[in-house]
Amino acid sequence: MLKEKLKVGRTSIWGQDGEAAFLFVSGMAIDADGSPHAYNPSDTGLDNLANAGRPGNWWGLVTDNDKPTGRPVVQSSSDPAPGYYVSSTSLADPAFTRVQQRRYVNSEVIPFFVLPSAVLSATGIRLGDFALVKNSRTGKQSFAIFADGGPAGKIGEGSIALAIALGVPSSPKHGGTSLAEITFLAFPGSGTRSPVSAADVQAKGAAAFARFGGTTRLKEWLSAIPKPIRSAGVTDLRPLGPTD
Repeated sequence: MLKEKLKVGRTSIWGQDGEAAFLFVSGMAIDADGSPHAYNPSDTGLDNLANAGRPGNWWGLVTDNDKPTGRPVVQSSSDPAPGYYVSSTSLADPAFTRVQQRRYVNSEVIPFFVLPSAVLSATGIRLGDFALVKNSRTGKQSFAIFADGGPAGKIGEGSIALAIALGVPSSPKHGGTSLAEITFLAFPGSGTRSPVSAADVQAKGAAAFARFGGTTRLKEWLSAIPKPIRSAGVTDLRPLGPTD
């Protein structure tokens, strides 16, 4: 029997006793973080610079002193987009230094999803774990990796690559959907807390989904969610402050 594990804003997180997996249905905002083209000094990047913070309080950019009060680091000639700021994600590749853009998960390439810290505490999911994400309107689906932390009280955010795969408008500035049409089925313990390639996201996510019980079990879980919850609209998903 499915139970409500917690509620984030108006979105319920559902799970089953003895089962690590959990599910929620929400809208979707677009997270540009980790993209080499996310932010730049002239504020002409893929996303508005205000969504990365402001002078004295940067939360989406790498700074020279590794603190929110520092100055944003600009990508060098050896980075993918020289002149743009280094945009970070919570999940990172230790093979690169913290001021190298390649350290972070590229929103344009990797389908990833975002969660606030309360979900981690309640479910045991960790960075690098996988999920199946499905758009009930388009019927499109993709596996995704948990790669970034989100603001408290908000849920339902994914990368540019994930939005494209689902048929959701992918602009970080103007895209996303406020309708509760995106199903996230997450698998705590399925990853290794490390970034992987886009191909591996699909392969490892598929393996976790098969262990869960596949499409048949997903349909059972979805049918057990009260309809008013499943059809409720979700709005105001974009981050307005520093992430947890």
